[in-house]
Amino acid sequence: MRTKSYAYWWCQIGGWLFYSITMVFFAFLFEQEYTHIFYSRLIISIVTGFLFTHLMRELFIKLDLRPPTQKHKWIPLILIILGICILYNLTNSALVELFRLYNPAKKVSVQKRFLGNLIFDSPLIFIWSSIYFLWHYVVLGRKTEIQKVKLETLVKELELKTIKSHINPHFIFNALNSIRALVDENPSRARTAITELSNILRSSMQAEKLELASLEKELSIVKDYLALEFIRFEDRLGIEYDINEDTLDQPIPPMMLQTLVENAIKHGISKHKKGGVVRVISDFRNDRHELIVQNTGQLDNNMLESSDGFGLDSTKNRLKLLYNGTASFKIHNIEGGMVEAIVSMPIIEK
Repeated sequence: MRTKSYAYWWCQIGGWLFYSITMVFFAFLFEQEYTHIFYSRLIISIVTGFLFTHLMRELFIKLDLRPPTQKHKWIPLILIILGICILYNLTNSALVELFRLYNPAKKVSVQKRFLGNLIFDSPLIFIWSSIYFLWHYVVLGRKTEIQKVKLETLVKELELKTIKSHINPHFIFNALNSIRALVDENPSRARTAITELSNILRSSMQAEKLELASLEKELSIVKDYLALEFIRFEDRLGIEYDINEDTLDQPIPPMMLQTLVENAIKHGISKHKKGGVVRVISDFRNDRHELIVQNTGQLDNNMLESSDGFGLDSTKNRLKLLYNGTASFKIHNIEGGMVEAIVSMPIIEK
C-alpha cells in the first residue's frame, strides 16, 4: 500500500514538473517574453493543478470510481471531472485577477479571460484523468494475468491431487483381493471386475486433461466402483439410483461424484456391521442441477477433518474454482440415520 502511495506522489510531482518544463520550452521556442506574469501564472497553474487533481483522485477513491468503473458510475465520474475543470479555472482566474497577472493594455474582460483559461487549461485535467485511468487499467491487466497464472497452477495442482486420491492403494488392494477370490468361484464375474477396475484407473488418469465431464460418463465410473465394492460387502451394501435422464448430459467436475461415493462407503457403510445403503440422486431443482449422495451413517468431525484422501475439501475447492462461486456444497445428517451430501451447480444449456 505504501509503495503505491510513493508511486502516486512521484508521478504527481514528476508530471507537473514535466508540464512546467514543457511550457518554458515552448515559450522559448516561440520567443515569448519571460516576465514575472508568465512565471507567476505558470506557478499558479501548477500549484492549483496539483491540488485539484489530488482532490479529484481522493473523490475517485472515496466514491469508488477507480477503474474498472461500472456503467452506472460513469455519470458521477464525468460530473466530477467537469466540476474539477471549472473549479480549477475559476481558481486560476480569481488569482490572476487578484494579483493582476495580465497585460492592462489588452482590454479583455474577466469573462473572456476565464473562458480562454477554460478552453486552454481544461485539457490538462482531462489528460491527467486519462493517464490516471490508463495506469489503473495497465495495473489491473497485470494483476489479472498473474491471477490467471495462479489459478491455472492451482487447478493443475488440484487435478493432480484428484488423480492421486483416486488411485487409492487400499481400494485397489481390496478390489484385487475380491477379484482373486472370484477367479475360481466365478471366472466370468472376475473378468467383468477386472474391466471395471480398469475403467476406474483409466478415468482417474484422464481426469488431468478434463475440466468438466458429462454426468453420464461419471455415473458409469461410479457404477463400476460400486460394483467392485459390492463384491467386497455383498449383501451389506445396498445401491440405489434416482437419476433424471435429462441431467445425464450436464457437465460436472471429473471424479467428483466418485469422491463423494467413496466417502460414503469409507465413512458410512464400512463402519456398520450390518452395512447400509448408498443412494445417488441427480435432478433439476429450483433452476439448478443438484447431485446428491446419501448413505447410511452419522456425520461426525472425524469425517470432516480426515486428511486421508482428497475428500470433501477437494469438492469445495474445485466447485469454487470451476464455477466462480456460483456452485455450492453441503453435507449434513438427515432422518433415518442417513448422511446427505449435496452439490448444487448452475444448469449449463446445450
